[in-house]
Amino acid sequence: MGFRGEGALLTDGAPVDVPRDAAREAAHEELRKAVYHQNEPGPVERLVDWIKDQFGRAVDDVASPLGGGGNAALVVLLLLLLVLGVVLWRRYGAPRRAARAAGGLFTGAQGPRSAAQHRADAAAHAARGDWEDAVREQMRALVRGLEERTVLSPRPGRTADEAAAEAGRALPDQARELASAARLFDDIAFGERPADERAYRLLADLDRALGRTRPVPAAVGGGTA
Repeated sequence: MGFRGEGALLTDGAPVDVPRDAAREAAHEELRKAVYHQNEPGPVERLVDWIKDQFGRAVDDVASPLGGGGNAALVVLLLLLLVLGVVLWRRYGAPRRAARAAGGLFTGAQGPRSAAQHRADAAAHAARGDWEDAVREQMRALVRGLEERTVLSPRPGRTADEAAAEAGRALPDQARELASAARLFDDIAFGERPADERAYRLLADLDRALGRTRPVPAAVGGGTA
C-alpha cells in the first residue's frame, strides 16, 4: 500500500498530498532528538560568544575613523565589559575565594609570637570594638596554642583550613568546630563577611575548650597479638 503525504509519490508515480500540520509536527519531533544537539555549546558558552561578537563590533566602531557612532560604540563596549565581568564572576567566583588556599595565617612580619600574646592582642582589639582584627588575632592564638602543645608542628605559611584539618585528626571530637572556625576566619579575613562580637566569642570559646582537650595519640602498628 502506498503512503500518502506531501512531496511523496505512490508506487505508480502519482503525486500525493501530505497534511501540512502532520508533516511539520513530524519534523519537529525528529529535530528534538538529542543526537542533533549533543555538540551544541551550552547557554554560558553561547552568551560569551555573543558578547565577544558584540565586543569586536564595538571595538571596530570605536577604532574606525569613518564611524559616526564612536561615543555610542564606546558605551556599548563598556556595557559589554561589565556584562562579561559579571558572567565570569558568577561562573568562577570572586578572586578572593581562590586566595584563601594561599593565604597564610601568620604574616611573620614581627617574628613568632606566643599564643598568650595573640590572645592579649585579640582582647585589646575586642575592647575597642575592632572585631575584624580581634577575629584574626584570636584565630592565630588558637593555632599557636595548638603548636605550643605539640598538637600541631609549627609550619610557616599554614592556612587556617590546613591547621583545622591537621588539628581535627588529633582532636576528632573538635574536628567539626575547628573546620567551622577556619571557614569563619576565611569569610572575615578575606572580606566577604563582616566581623562582629559573636564571631570573636566563638573563636575565643573554642580556644579555651581546646586547651582542656587531650589529643588522641596516633596509632602505632596495625596488628593484634
